[in-house]
Amino acid sequence: MNGDDTHEVLVAQARYEAAGVLSLRLRGDSPLPAWTAGAHVDLMLPSGLVRQYSLCGDTDDPEYTVAVLHEADGRGGSAEIHTSGLVGKHLQIRGPRNRFILEPAVSYVFVAGGIGITPLLAMVRHAVDDGTPWELHFGGRRADTLAFTGELQRLATVSDGAVSLHSDDVDGPLPLADILAAAPAGAAVYGCGPPGMLAALGDAAALTRPELPVRFERFVTDPSLSSVADTVSDTDGAFEVELASTGETVPVAAGGSILDAVRTVRPDIMSSCEEGFCGTCEAKVLKGTPVHRDTILTERERARGASMMICVGSCSSPRLVLDL
Repeated sequence: MNGDDTHEVLVAQARYEAAGVLSLRLRGDSPLPAWTAGAHVDLMLPSGLVRQYSLCGDTDDPEYTVAVLHEADGRGGSAEIHTSGLVGKHLQIRGPRNRFILEPAVSYVFVAGGIGITPLLAMVRHAVDDGTPWELHFGGRRADTLAFTGELQRLATVSDGAVSLHSDDVDGPLPLADILAAAPAGAAVYGCGPPGMLAALGDAAALTRPELPVRFERFVTDPSLSSVADTVSDTDGAFEVELASTGETVPVAAGGSILDAVRTVRPDIMSSCEEGFCGTCEAKVLKGTPVHRDTILTERERARGASMMICVGSCSSPRLVLDL
């Protein structure tokens, strides 16, 4: 099995973990694949929407757990999960896939904002099991919006770990510069939360502890980044895309979308954010020179050119062959 496989799951349980945060337990009709901390699945909702959710349960649990924030101004997926009564229904998932891998380190500093706790919870569990020292700094709008706090405190008591909780209405925002200044030598920093928090974390790291490795997981696009229209329309020339599975070739007009072009012959190609941050539309590149405009791939991965996000990517060669 690989991260592109789909699996049928039963929504076995739904439970509120905090104000506006609903967890779902997903039970496979057959054994579900193993996963590692930081992984996510694509959840295919009854409406046809596809959304990505981090796995936040225990990697030894045969069932998967995801948690979803009800976002009033979201794109519809969270509202459907919170209001449509999914318990007892069967859904399709794709994955798991991991673009937020927890690398070995002498200790970890985890920084979570709001629903960004979900991948970090699995990372905390890994650190506990591995005996690695860790600390978690977890902030949210109010204390009642912080999910899984009881479990986090329990994990801290049985390991070399510490949890610091912050609510914006009482404590103000997370003191990121202070957190990084106090980080142990050799620590690795992992952050997940709103774009503003992640931008501030990156800035604070660059100024305070530039030697510390810092990795982010984004759940929404960063508004400070250029939009797809801004980055594509004026600079990209026309090229062709070949689908390796069928040999079909489709033209991509200057400034056009690879995803849109491919869907003229393969309307089943999945996507979600269409802004280059979720990874649903990732495709392997067999030939050609991709132009990357996502916020997922590392610089090393971009240099390799082995895959790309076709919702925002382009091509600087006349022909691009994708493993589709």
